[in-house]
Amino acid sequence: MNHDDYDDNYIRDVLRDAKIVAMVGASANWNRPSFFAMKYMQQKGFRVIPVNPGVAGQEILGETVAANLAEIEEPIDMVDIFRNSEAAGAITDEAIAAGAKIVWMQLGVRNDEAAKRAEDAGLRVVMNRCPKIEYARLNGELSWHGINSHVISSKRRKLV
Repeated sequence: MNHDDYDDNYIRDVLRDAKIVAMVGASANWNRPSFFAMKYMQQKGFRVIPVNPGVAGQEILGETVAANLAEIEEPIDMVDIFRNSEAAGAITDEAIAAGAKIVWMQLGVRNDEAAKRAEDAGLRVVMNRCPKIEYARLNGELSWHGINSHVISSKRRKLV
């Protein structure tokens, strides 16, 4: 897998197959990127289970926060990692142990060794991307992330 350039069909398939997402590093703070991403994904039909040992047992956006992936009793389709690249290694190992199908490392998060371990265990991996942004881009949604939607452009269209 070339983790520098993902095919749109690969990203689309990953998002289609992810119904239950464990978001590691989810924040209860409304102005943190993880909070915004969680809320967006919930609105798009994903079940997002927040994982954050600092607020375990509390609720974020109607979901009870787990301390770690092992606490989640239901099958996890995707683990969305909102932690740094170094921490992504151990979280990826937890994702493998938990039986997740997908490991997604957020913008700025890349751990090639962890990605190899996950792929060797049969998981699909996405690094240095945001599922919220990718979902919006692939679905042509316009708002803060309309720039890469190919729907709006600063270039004139050629008349046919």
